[in-house]
Amino acid sequence: MASVARACTRVASSRTFTSPTAASSTTRRACARQTFQNSSRRGYASGPNSASSRTPYLIGALALAGAGGAYFYLNNGSLLQAKEGSAGETRGVFTPTKDDYQKVYNLIASRLEEKDDYDDGSYGPVIVRLAWHCSGTYDKLTNTGGSNGATMRFAPEGDHGANAGLKAARDFLDPVKQQFPWITYSDLWTLAGVCAIQEMQGPVIPWRPGRADRDVSMCTPDGRLPDGAKEQSHLRAIFGRMGFDDREIVALSGAHAIGRCHTDRSGFDGPWSFSPTVVTNDYYKLLLNEKWNFRKWDGPKQYQDLASKSLMMLPTDMALIQDKEFKKHVDRYAKDNDVFFQDFRDVLVKLLELGVPFQSKPEARMELKPTS
Repeated sequence: MASVARACTRVASSRTFTSPTAASSTTRRACARQTFQNSSRRGYASGPNSASSRTPYLIGALALAGAGGAYFYLNNGSLLQAKEGSAGETRGVFTPTKDDYQKVYNLIASRLEEKDDYDDGSYGPVIVRLAWHCSGTYDKLTNTGGSNGATMRFAPEGDHGANAGLKAARDFLDPVKQQFPWITYSDLWTLAGVCAIQEMQGPVIPWRPGRADRDVSMCTPDGRLPDGAKEQSHLRAIFGRMGFDDREIVALSGAHAIGRCHTDRSGFDGPWSFSPTVVTNDYYKLLLNEKWNFRKWDGPKQYQDLASKSLMMLPTDMALIQDKEFKKHVDRYAKDNDVFFQDFRDVLVKLLELGVPFQSKPEARMELKPTS
């Protein structure tokens, strides 16, 4: 792992936010990246100190070591770059711009294309899961948890059962952190989630920096993430703690269109859809249109599609069509991929920003350009 930045700091950016225009699902599928299409396998049977000087106020004393020197966070979201081996000398203030974050995005996207040896041909789904799990620990009553901190770097939180297998995602991003040492893990993980969604043909997700890395003392307790074996009351309790309503719960659940479960992690097994590296509304269509039975096996309770016996749904998935308030949103998203994309985009922005003490305003969100 790259060296851990422990400064409780903020790196902010001020860029104009432009609302995206969602493309039709037909156009997106036609434009799907050749890499993902070729690589996907479709057989799924299986407290700070202060110092004053002529430079801006410094927060914390820990530097981010990197090529050409070290970076110290400043209160205005900039970074002070010290010369390697110097004693107090500096190269000047480095303020990351949208172009700098685009370079980080592009490197992540390039690695997603090159590293096609994971699961169904892409690290994309597990990167999305990392961004979701580091953000979904937020508790609105105590204002603790959330993406601000990247405390999954430490054993207490990284070892939580819900986070099993996410070391693969963190390791995947380590070379990116090494090349861009100025970005916090907290910003990197959420930016990577945005990149993965967009590169898997999902909607453009507005994003802004400003998260600070924290130490092990800020790790959240176990049990804040959903348990797939439960039903609707559990979903409302878990997501309600974060501040989400029924519509937002169903929209976030659409991320199950990508990825798969593993018996050595959650205990469950299999993908939710036939195209687990492409973001679509297929998850909702499959919930409504397929016939689902309990799978006969030695593992935990899960559902299996009757036709191909290659897809799965969790009890929390089936709860979305068993509960009438949830189901009306499932119906909406199954009928219109663009409606799903719009709501998914908005709720993902909210999720990734839960509990973050941004110094920038929402208007500072930026849209980073997909490489496809």
